[in-house]
Amino acid sequence: MVKHQPLQVYEKQIFLSLITGIYGCRWKRYQRSQDDTSKWECLWFTILCCSFFLLLFWTYFWFVAQNDFNDFNWSVYNRTGEWTDETIPIAASTSVGISYITFLVILALFHISLGQQLNLYWVHKIGVLATLATTISGVVSVDDIWGDEWEILFISLQATAPFLHIGALATVTAVGWLIAGYVVRRQRSNFQMIVLTVYVVILVALYLAPLLFTCPCVMDRHSLKPRPEIIGRRGAPMLAPENTVLSFNRALQQGATSLEADVTISVDGVPFLMRDRTLRRTTDVRNLFPSRQYEDASFFNWTEIRTLNAGRWFLESDPFWTAASLTPKDRVRIENQTVCSLVDMLRLAARANASTVLNIRKPPAQHPRTRSWFMDTLWAVQKAAIPTKRVRTVTWSPDSDRGRVRGFQQTAQEKLSVQEMRQRGITSLTLHYSKANHKDIQEYLANNISVTVYPVNEAWLYSTLWCSGVPSVSSDAPQVLRKVPYPIWLMSQTAYYFIWIASDLCHLQSSL
Repeated sequence: MVKHQPLQVYEKQIFLSLITGIYGCRWKRYQRSQDDTSKWECLWFTILCCSFFLLLFWTYFWFVAQNDFNDFNWSVYNRTGEWTDETIPIAASTSVGISYITFLVILALFHISLGQQLNLYWVHKIGVLATLATTISGVVSVDDIWGDEWEILFISLQATAPFLHIGALATVTAVGWLIAGYVVRRQRSNFQMIVLTVYVVILVALYLAPLLFTCPCVMDRHSLKPRPEIIGRRGAPMLAPENTVLSFNRALQQGATSLEADVTISVDGVPFLMRDRTLRRTTDVRNLFPSRQYEDASFFNWTEIRTLNAGRWFLESDPFWTAASLTPKDRVRIENQTVCSLVDMLRLAARANASTVLNIRKPPAQHPRTRSWFMDTLWAVQKAAIPTKRVRTVTWSPDSDRGRVRGFQQTAQEKLSVQEMRQRGITSLTLHYSKANHKDIQEYLANNISVTVYPVNEAWLYSTLWCSGVPSVSSDAPQVLRKVPYPIWLMSQTAYYFIWIASDLCHLQSSL
């Protein structure tokens, strides 16, 4: 440590005092030191960097996972039985955590550049550990509740990788000046060589990273297929309560060419629309039938179901944060929504000349309509006077029931080979976006098999699938996708190579 001598006059270094004061609570000059950083503080710097990269990964994950926020909340609801928007506290805590850790990392890099000893204040050490522990517990929880969602990271890179590469090069360039200052100022030390080695390894990895990128939108614009059609998944659930007449109307108004609904068969054989197993989340069943609120929705008769309100929950829970933008007239209409029957939805589709996709849930074994559920569905289609060729069914039943669902265009929700689909008489696929890779899509389309990808709620995912040639997507947000008249970005292979090589050369030149 530098000894403080009375009456000694020091040159004021406000910037340096601010950096060392905030990072290590060393506000006075005699508290600072240019000695080598101790191994203990090097360990804390390593922990800080690990926290930063983990939080960066966590922040990026939740940024791209916005496409599936409603599915995440629905997964939590199925576990807890209560609807809460868990994404709000996660987003808030992640924003605070990444801001705090990034600030500390920047201060640490300034310490290294100015040749100051790293000495993280104990309060910050507790904060770093708390942030790290919270993030790790969050990753473990998501892996348990929502493990399949990790796939979106790899899919999102098809749209963001070129821009992340440029951003990473710019960041490494800025950090390079700090590291260069550290190397020039100090004599050689082990810690200095470790920092320099890590920097060089990261630099080389960034230079070569584009070799691993696969971006469908790197293509000749003349090869771009027509804009994918939009299917209103449960209507337009961001604008009106899902699976209601109002929701389907809104979807058609927002440019949807087809409607998708979840079908359940009542105890008296009336097909109605309900996504959940019970009626608790989207109706007021707990008020009208409190003793039956946990009962399977299919064990209610249509008269009972018709008395339930299916709109007030939307205003109370505000699942998509859109209730505040509703007009008084919209609120009145939503408050008066009831559970929609399949016939009402099909009639609406017939008037709009729209196709339909039906996700049919086979009743439980003890249900009185177990053997006749498919006839009940067919009866509803005939009553609605909609051509069966415009109805696609996705049965939630074993494949053994497929032969009984006749007259509809049948759809599979699992990835099958072309040969298997032909043997089963299936002419279309409805795939989760994590299962729909570019190569498979091209093979299906070449064999006249229609492909629909779900759920697609963000413009970047819609653009990526458009470039992949997907003919239709199922979306909770048709009002968002209708504003995407062209892929967000599209460039030729030559332009892509030019940007990649030019970015690498610019960074190399600035480093030299």
